[in-house]
Amino acid sequence: MFESSLKQLGDALRAKKISSVELTQCYLDRMAQLNPQLNAFITINPEMSLAQAKAADARLAAGSADALTGIPIAQKDIFCAKDWLTTCGSKMLHNFVSPYDAHIISQFNNAGAINLGKTNMDEFAMGSSNETSYYGPVKNPWDTARVPGGSSGGTAAAVAARLCAAATGTDTGGSIRQPAALCGISGLKPTYGVCSRYGMIAFASSLDQAGPMGRSAEDLALMMNVMAGFDERDSTSLQRDKEDYTRDLNKPLTGLRIGLPKEFFAEGMGSDVAKAIEAAIAEYKKLGATIVDISLPNSKLSVPVYYVLAPAEASSNLSRFDGVRYGYRAPEYNDLADMYEKSRAQGFGAEVQRRIMIGTYVLSHGYYDAYYIKAQRIRRLIAQDFVEAYKHCDVIMGPTSPSTAFKLGEKGDDPVQMYLSDIYTIAVNLAGLPGMSIPCGFGDNDMPVGLQIIGNYFNEARMLNVAHQYQLATDWHSRAPKGI
Repeated sequence: MFESSLKQLGDALRAKKISSVELTQCYLDRMAQLNPQLNAFITINPEMSLAQAKAADARLAAGSADALTGIPIAQKDIFCAKDWLTTCGSKMLHNFVSPYDAHIISQFNNAGAINLGKTNMDEFAMGSSNETSYYGPVKNPWDTARVPGGSSGGTAAAVAARLCAAATGTDTGGSIRQPAALCGISGLKPTYGVCSRYGMIAFASSLDQAGPMGRSAEDLALMMNVMAGFDERDSTSLQRDKEDYTRDLNKPLTGLRIGLPKEFFAEGMGSDVAKAIEAAIAEYKKLGATIVDISLPNSKLSVPVYYVLAPAEASSNLSRFDGVRYGYRAPEYNDLADMYEKSRAQGFGAEVQRRIMIGTYVLSHGYYDAYYIKAQRIRRLIAQDFVEAYKHCDVIMGPTSPSTAFKLGEKGDDPVQMYLSDIYTIAVNLAGLPGMSIPCGFGDNDMPVGLQIIGNYFNEARMLNVAHQYQLATDWHSRAPKGI
């Protein structure tokens, strides 16, 4: 059962081979067994989850079920969920119980899916290893001495360990794709604006995007059918016709043009990662694709541009956490200003404080033009590179991460090395493009390697087709960690 796809689980529920209550309880039992060693979940509420499952069973019995009705889905703890503790992995929100649902949560509730729990994450989504969480680091199920990636590391670990059928994540600079790669699962960052950001605690508003994480491209397509859609409460939500993201899954890949950016295959990528990526490209050739050499000349500037723009937006977004209205408040202070200072100093972790300080600096008088405005101009050049590339290819491929999962604590003292973990993913966010990662092999340490697929704007269905056809021809996505 834990190896079943979302479609298989849905079929079993509708055929009454298992009830949603039974399925949910099976996952809850598994979480109780494995989560203590993985730390993938921050909050689990069996009573609320089972109540949803009971309602889903009634819906199934009435014959009014949707594709995901009754299926247990985990939610990243960045999404507000009514009456659930919503912490964003931070001490600042350690006691915040949300009074409302994020749009994404509402969409899953309307579909009849079960909220199985809130997954661990880097604090305020700031990190590439899930080590900045106030609730402790998440462990990679393939090797618990290694990181799962971040910031959606709890989600990736939960899916890889079969603690949930699928789960949600968010991606600001690679936070769905990089942990998906490091944990050997599939993850998709949609085009910016396709999924509503309402109720998703903001890090960098022009970059943040919600997306699905699951075992296969087919699972991601079913989740996208629920998650995507216009929301008038989000000013960046795009008003588009509803899509069926499963519609192209079974189309052949004959004639597909795959662009390989020379910048993605330069120095910095591990030889074991390169070997797995080359094997994946060879498999695509067998499936009928052709290879096109392309260039993304400004992609090398994506990391410095990102670490100007994202902290600048974070500095603004996180100013709301002041100890006054909700969240952590320092127990002792002399006056209002002292309360602000102590609450923020005690409530935010070191990485969040670092990024707030950087963001405040680049937005300050005398530096705004030199850093922030210049970064915005380069961002436009990065996006233009992709526009030019898609004149010659249909999708772009390359590694998701330059290495497989590194050991816990290995990069904690070197923020720059940690930031470079997202070197292949950040440009996609800066351009607002859709991107995904799928498993394509294993590295020298028997750790998963992820293949990144980047599509043109609103080309998610085509990307899912490209991924699904590869997964029909290979079994990397079905491999499970030993002992799991």
